[in-house]
Amino acid sequence: MATAVTDKVKERRNRVFVDTLPDDFLRITVSVQQQQEAADRQAALALHQQYLSAQPCLANILGRLNICVAQAKLAKNYGVVRMDPYARIRVGHCVYETHTDLNGGKNPRWNKLVQCLLPQGVNMISIEIYDERSFTMDELVAWTQINIPQQVLTGETHEEWYPLSGKQGEGVEGMINLVLSYSPQAPIQPLMYTSPNLSAGRLQTLSVYPAPPTGQPAPAPVPILSESELKQIEEMFPNIDKEVIKSVFEANRGNKDGTINSLLQMCE
Repeated sequence: MATAVTDKVKERRNRVFVDTLPDDFLRITVSVQQQQEAADRQAALALHQQYLSAQPCLANILGRLNICVAQAKLAKNYGVVRMDPYARIRVGHCVYETHTDLNGGKNPRWNKLVQCLLPQGVNMISIEIYDERSFTMDELVAWTQINIPQQVLTGETHEEWYPLSGKQGEGVEGMINLVLSYSPQAPIQPLMYTSPNLSAGRLQTLSVYPAPPTGQPAPAPVPILSESELKQIEEMFPNIDKEVIKSVFEANRGNKDGTINSLLQMCE
């Protein structure tokens, strides 16, 4: 019995092909057309994913929110000598920061203009104030959450001091001065899109550009501040950045007196 099994094994070994394998062994020959179809398929899948990720973002934007982070008055100095504060602003999933006011202490001034797209359903601004440190982690000094005032969403410029919370307690860590304005945008039409023929590996029809809005009134022209007016206001407010002045002017719909009043409130 054992001899019979051994003979069968020897017979099978004798059948094995032992030699140099040919170059095309176990290889599938791919034509140029098949390579192109495979590349088209990958491109179609990539664009399809890009479309799916971009569509909700484009259709979900209500307008542009302008946030001027003017200054803060803090209750306590947590620095070794004087604090170097900066502010971090969060709107939805987007985060922005001001520059660091070196030696700003308890009265930092930033006059930082933040322009962000306001998604649908987002009605709150989160602000944190940090003391920048050189050799340790930056220390969180104060924070607040602000509901976007309804009058801002209807087109008014809103300037206000908001209470800050921190180690001293809720609402007693100081105040922060913000100027808010809002510019709505026309609704974005759905993107023109035809699913690619993935089975054939070819892209049939695809357009990732939003269709131009139809039947929508033309947006109001953006007011432009002349060089002479800008220079005059700059001389009145030398500590406020030029871009902040332009933004406040735009938020006041080109009203020069209203712009000066808003800037005066920022400097108080």
